[in-house]
Amino acid sequence: MTLSIGDKAPDFTMPSDGGGTVSLSDFKGRYLVLYFYPRDDTPGCTKEAIGFTESKAEFEALNASILGISKDTPAKHDKFIAKHDLKVSLGSDESGEMIESYGVWVEKNMYGKKYMGIERATYLIGPDGNILEIWRKVRVKDHVATVLTALKTHAE
Repeated sequence: MTLSIGDKAPDFTMPSDGGGTVSLSDFKGRYLVLYFYPRDDTPGCTKEAIGFTESKAEFEALNASILGISKDTPAKHDKFIAKHDLKVSLGSDESGEMIESYGVWVEKNMYGKKYMGIERATYLIGPDGNILEIWRKVRVKDHVATVLTALKTHAE
């Protein structure tokens, strides 16, 4: 499935860090930075989570929440958060159903080996539940600043 700017964000409910659950409806009336990443505690994923953590206050000042999604378990998320003192929420989509609905379960290629995995991608969802921005094949460097700049444009 391919989503486009202006589409209604696919609904979801899943386990999250800290033993809770998280749903798209939890963010109604707020902006949501929904970012997908391959795995907890890998270099790029760690750098991205730390980047969003460091800028969390700026996002919150613009009425935005941040939610990272991977297939890792809630227990693994809890260890990742504790190890790096992360301040972002992490959802656990072990079944991959939500990851598929956002179109980020893709064929990857590393050293000539093809496999399926999560594409690093970010969606900015508006307070009305519609997709405002989409970043695919994200490079971690400067990505948080790019998302924050886009959010400021929409929040004005």
